[in-house]
Amino acid sequence: MNASPIPPLHLYSVPSGPQPAPTAPPVRERPRTAWTADQLMATEFPEPKWAVPGILAEGVSLLAGPPKVGKSWLSLGLGLSVAAGGYAFDSVPVDGGPVLYLALEDTPRRLQGRMGKLLGGQKAPAGLTLVTECPPFPQGGSDAIAGWLDRNPDARLVVIDVFAKMRGQAPQGVSAYDADYVAVGYAKRIADHYGIAVVLVHHVRKMASEDFLTEVSGTNGIAGAADATLVLKRARGQADGILHVTGRDVNEAEYALQFQEASGAWHLLDGPASDHTIGDTRAAILRHVRANPGARPKDIADALPQVDTDTVRRTCSRMAADGQLTKDGSGRYYPDTDTRTQTTQQVSQLSDCPATPPDQHKHPGQSEPELSGLSDRSASAGQQGGI
Repeated sequence: MNASPIPPLHLYSVPSGPQPAPTAPPVRERPRTAWTADQLMATEFPEPKWAVPGILAEGVSLLAGPPKVGKSWLSLGLGLSVAAGGYAFDSVPVDGGPVLYLALEDTPRRLQGRMGKLLGGQKAPAGLTLVTECPPFPQGGSDAIAGWLDRNPDARLVVIDVFAKMRGQAPQGVSAYDADYVAVGYAKRIADHYGIAVVLVHHVRKMASEDFLTEVSGTNGIAGAADATLVLKRARGQADGILHVTGRDVNEAEYALQFQEASGAWHLLDGPASDHTIGDTRAAILRHVRANPGARPKDIADALPQVDTDTVRRTCSRMAADGQLTKDGSGRYYPDTDTRTQTTQQVSQLSDCPATPPDQHKHPGQSEPELSGLSDRSASAGQQGGI
C-alpha cells in the first residue's frame, strides 16, 4: 500500500503515474542589467519568442474582457494549439511546446467537457498541464510555477485564469496603483526570467470606453506593469468579438473573431476588423472600393446586383461622412487608407502565416532583485505548493 501522503488540492490534476527520474534544472544566469552606451549598441539580442506570432510574445500579456464573453474558451484554445503545435484561431501557425494552464475557477469535469469540445475527437496533447488550484503568487505560487518551468525548459506559454486568484493580498500601506503594479510584477519576473509568454486572464470595468486600455479593471498599474494588453469585446455585424491588442513588442491592432458554437473555438476572420463590424451592404461596398479605388456609385451598383443604385449612392455618402470612405470632387470613392492601411496589413499577415516583424525588439535589462529567487528556491517555499 502506498504510504505517500495525499498531495495538496492544487496537485490533483497533475498525472500521478510513473514519472521519469528527476534531472537537475538548467542553471539560469541572472540577466545583465547595466551597460555602457557603446557596449549596449554592440550587443546582439535574440528576437522575442512568440507563443502566437503577432499577438502573444514573451512577457506578461493581460487578456481582459467582460464576464461570459468567452475569455476562458479563447485561452484554453490557445493553450491546446500551442501545446500541440497547431494553428491558433484556426489560422495562425504556432510552434509547439509545453503549456501550463491554471484554470483556477474550473473543476476537472468542466475542463474535460470544454476541452473535449475544442478537440473535436482529436487526441489531447500531453504537453498541456492543467491545474485547478494553486496558492497566490506571494504564498508560494511563484515558486510552484517556477518549479514547473524548471522541469519544462522548452515551455512556451503559461495561462493564469483568472489573475485575481493568484494576486494575493495587497501589501499594507501602499496605494492601489502600487498594489496592482506589484501583483502583476510577480508574473513579469517569471516571464522575464524564463523568457516565456505569461497570460493573465482578467476582467474589464462595467463602463465602456473609447480607449480599450481604460476598460481594464483596477488601476492603471495593472496595464502599466504588463508588456501587452489584449481586450476581447463583443461586436456587431458578422464578428462575434473584436480582440484589441497593444504592447511593447506587439503592434497595436484589432482582430475580428467569430465564435464557433459547435466547437467552442474562436476563429480569426480575414480582413480588417471594421469589415466585420458593419452591415453587409457597407462591407460589400468597402471591399469593392478597396479593390477598385476611384469607383463611382454606378460602378459599385453594377458590381453588386443585389443592391440598387440609389441605396449604393446613399450608403456611400454615409460611409464618407463616417470616415469609412473618402470622396473626391468628381464623385469617385476611395478607401480611407490613412486610418486603415496599417490594420489591413497586420491582419492579412496573421491570416497568411506571418513572419516576426523586423521592428519587434526585446526590451533587455528589465529585472528585479528577486529574480534569482525563482531558480534558487528554499525548501520551505517548495513545500507550500507545487505544480
